[in-house]
Amino acid sequence: MDDILKQLLQEEQELQFKNFNEDTAWKIGGQLVEKCMREGLPVTIDITRGEQQLFHASLRGTSADNDEWVKRKVRLVYRFGHSSFYMGQLLKSKGRKIEEAYLIPENLYAAHGGCFPIIVKDTGMIGTFTVSGLPQEEDHKLVVQAIKDYLTLEK
Repeated sequence: MDDILKQLLQEEQELQFKNFNEDTAWKIGGQLVEKCMREGLPVTIDITRGEQQLFHASLRGTSADNDEWVKRKVRLVYRFGHSSFYMGQLLKSKGRKIEEAYLIPENLYAAHGGCFPIIVKDTGMIGTFTVSGLPQEEDHKLVVQAIKDYLTLEK
C-alpha cells in the first residue's frame, strides 16, 4: 500500500504546470473530450481555478449524478491538497472511513479517484481537474494521462 501512496505523491510532484489559465483549461479539456468521445467513454470532465469553473463537459452516458461526484471530489481536493485517489488510498491503508478519520461527511466529500490538483510550479495548487463516470482508478488515470500529454506537448 505504501508504494501506491508514494507513486501518487510522486505524480503530484511531477505533474506541475509552468502557468495555467483559461486557454490551458480549454486546450487540456478539449483534448480529453476528443479522446473520450473517440473511445465512447461516458464521463463528465471538469476543470476549476479557485472558485471559477473554467471547463465542464458531460458526454453521452453521464447524468446529474456525475456532477455531484465532481463536486464532492473537488471539495475533497481543495480541503486536503492531494488527489482524491490518493486520499481514498490513504484512508484504505488506515482501514478508516472519511467520517471517522477527518470528521467530515461522505455525502459532501468523496475520497474516490478522478480529481487531481492543478499545481503551478513555485505557486502551489490553484485548481482541480476532475473526471467522473468510470471506476475510480480509471477516472484517475484519465486525468493523469491528460495532464502528462498536455505537459509533453507544451515542452
